[in-house]
Amino acid sequence: MADLTAAAPSSAPPPPASSALSRAAHFVWLTARVLEQRLFAYHFLNGGADSVETALDAYRADDDGYGHALEPDLRGPVSQPLHAAHALHVLDAIGRCDGQRAERVCRYATSVSTPDGALPAILPAQRGYPAAPFVPVVDDPPGDLLTTGPVAGLLHRNEVWHPWLFRATEFCWDRIESLEDSHPYEAEAAVVFLDAAPDRPRARRAAERLGRLVREKRLAALDPGRLETWPVSPGYAPGEHHFPHDFAREPGSLARAWFTDDEMDRSLDFLASRQQEDGGWPITWRQWAPGPALEARSLVTIGALRTLQAYGRALD
Repeated sequence: MADLTAAAPSSAPPPPASSALSRAAHFVWLTARVLEQRLFAYHFLNGGADSVETALDAYRADDDGYGHALEPDLRGPVSQPLHAAHALHVLDAIGRCDGQRAERVCRYATSVSTPDGALPAILPAQRGYPAAPFVPVVDDPPGDLLTTGPVAGLLHRNEVWHPWLFRATEFCWDRIESLEDSHPYEAEAAVVFLDAAPDRPRARRAAERLGRLVREKRLAALDPGRLETWPVSPGYAPGEHHFPHDFAREPGSLARAWFTDDEMDRSLDFLASRQQEDGGWPITWRQWAPGPALEARSLVTIGALRTLQAYGRALD
């Protein structure tokens, strides 16, 4: 039989077999969807963007949205705003969040927005298809920062201008600047918006306020060695903590200023230590079915590697 290991996406020599990157590669090739395999190759093996975009296109729907469990906890073919946000993250990562790609997402966002110009998290069309039990499906969902923040933020980051963005941007400002309480996923969504919002002085002020809220409400576990002393947000799974590196995924994020150097170093040390024997990183939210959990682990693994790389941590 031919040696299939020679068919790597890159001509560069493979990392040592004991390295974090090599172990993660084994996990990805063994378990990941085609999209995550292509993303892994793009980020770490000099793979091309075309193959990533081709894999992402398989999730596109006829209404300009995305479906087919692009976000693993939402199964079925129907488009959902959370899928659209996920797609933009992919397009942004490969430098293709522009032109007709962004225009399609904006058309979809316009068609499903709430009266205040925002995106709901889950549309009622999800009924009849499997979904995580912690994802509420209601008849008239309100606009949600969880989805509107990342979509608007990523479009701004890529200098996309579309009529949908005007009201969506105001929704994000109003929601972020009026927050009196929050939870980690919402705060992380706000960071994606603030890191790219065109009004930089306003974004810095809002980020400072949000950072104080995150620390006051103890939304970030600052001492991974004593997790039993840190609360878990209501509705989250036991042990579903979030850490400084979850809020500040790269050093240039406004959220980086929320944490001391020691706090960030501890957070990154903890992230590196969480690589498991099979080479992948674990998910911390509630696992409700084997398939979505396995698909999500590849996403988390690539995210962990990219965060460690962004902070200059050695992977190989």
